[in-house]
Amino acid sequence: MLLRLPTSVTEARECLAEGAVPVGGATLVWATWQRDGFPERAVSLRGVPEATAIGPETVGGAVVLHRIDARVPDVLRLAAATIGTGAVRRAATVGGNLVGSTLRCLLPAALVLDARATVLESDGPREADLAELTAKRPVLLSLHWRTPVASAYRKLPGDPGGPPPLVVASALHARPGGGHRLLVAVRDGYDVLAGAADCATDDEEALGALHGTELDALPAAAWDVVRPQVAHLLNGRAAD
Repeated sequence: MLLRLPTSVTEARECLAEGAVPVGGATLVWATWQRDGFPERAVSLRGVPEATAIGPETVGGAVVLHRIDARVPDVLRLAAATIGTGAVRRAATVGGNLVGSTLRCLLPAALVLDARATVLESDGPREADLAELTAKRPVLLSLHWRTPVASAYRKLPGDPGGPPPLVVASALHARPGGGHRLLVAVRDGYDVLAGAADCATDDEEALGALHGTELDALPAAAWDVVRPQVAHLLNGRAAD
């Protein structure tokens, strides 16, 4: 296998046009390649600045999980810190988790940040929403978002060999005209559900509004986690 290591978006695009298979930390595909055979060409974006950037409102698709720190909102930092073991986090990438993994542990965090994706195709980069990112699995160049007022994350303990543990993520965003908008996303099994509520008053009103979204389908046990997280986030909101 010939591994290409481009240092610019233009070089990376050319590699894709030549048929190179994208690879991040290879934590998800290595066993498959050993079983079924390695591709002739592969490409890693770890030398492309746009794919390795990290800051308050962006993270590159080639950023390894252990690099995600206090520079990003709490919800994304905490989500990354709970994925796998330390060895996995030193190899696995943001793009691999969101695009290549069936668990997509970072997806609830990305949803509540209302993140947009920049994806890379053989004819160049373009913008995409998270629905397209998870459905079509393009090459993720970067995620970007607007800084929330506050955010929170909780992942329940899971049983070895059992279903994926419950994940609840939330973020509070300032609205241009005043007040706040609350976004909540929950991974229940392999399903990720999300909802939003305008919350100019109290947490009970916000929770009632969330029940009017697809989150209403969550079991009672999931709401037992959502409810206190929402209350904590709203009660600690920054002053207008």
